[in-house]
Amino acid sequence: MLDYETQLYYVRRAKDGDKEAQEKVFSENMPLIKSIISRFKNKGIEYDDLFQIGSIGLMKAIKNFDESFNVKFSTYSVPMIIGEIKRYIRDNGAIKISRNIKILASKVNRFIEDYQKENSDKITVSDLAKKFSVTEDEIIVALDASKMPLSLYEKYEEDEEGQELIDKISSGDTEENLVNKIQLSNIIESLNEREKKLIILRYFRDKTQSEIAETLGVSQVQVSRLETKIIEKIRSKF
Repeated sequence: MLDYETQLYYVRRAKDGDKEAQEKVFSENMPLIKSIISRFKNKGIEYDDLFQIGSIGLMKAIKNFDESFNVKFSTYSVPMIIGEIKRYIRDNGAIKISRNIKILASKVNRFIEDYQKENSDKITVSDLAKKFSVTEDEIIVALDASKMPLSLYEKYEEDEEGQELIDKISSGDTEENLVNKIQLSNIIESLNEREKKLIILRYFRDKTQSEIAETLGVSQVQVSRLETKIIEKIRSKF
């Protein structure tokens, strides 16, 4: 096992494209990859495939390693490897969801959200079927499809008080919190510029939706809808 400074030396060289250094870093972190992929047993994916995907995650960790987090490379790599595996499972899992169902699910969920803001009663499946001119079975499939990604995160449970994902990231300096921050940072970085700006203004600069609406030149309602959409996107990737 390499000490911190030696490992950092090899990671820096590997990040600059040194093949021998990359092999050294990969060799040192092979047990880490094996440990992580053991969590994804019984997912219908061959061990060798999981190992290859985990290795891709490690290579991405080398490429994107940020020393400013002041954590060990292995700690930084964990969310990158897990994220790569979860992404593969999401995109290549045994259960496939057609594009039409995904589109319908998005429209239905957006309509339900808007309806609940203005009405105290809950809309029925029958009402939704009439609204979108489809069968009740199609509505049920669409609603179920929108929940499927959650099955990839078996340990995840929504807070009873309705806390958003961002609220669960503690300001403490434990290793677990640092890993969460790294993963969240990578997810935010993957957002488009408009989404990234909204999240930064809302959660890192404590701006109200009205203030953000004025900055972006849109209505407060549009900001609310966009914020909800972004949070769902972050949650699905976390």
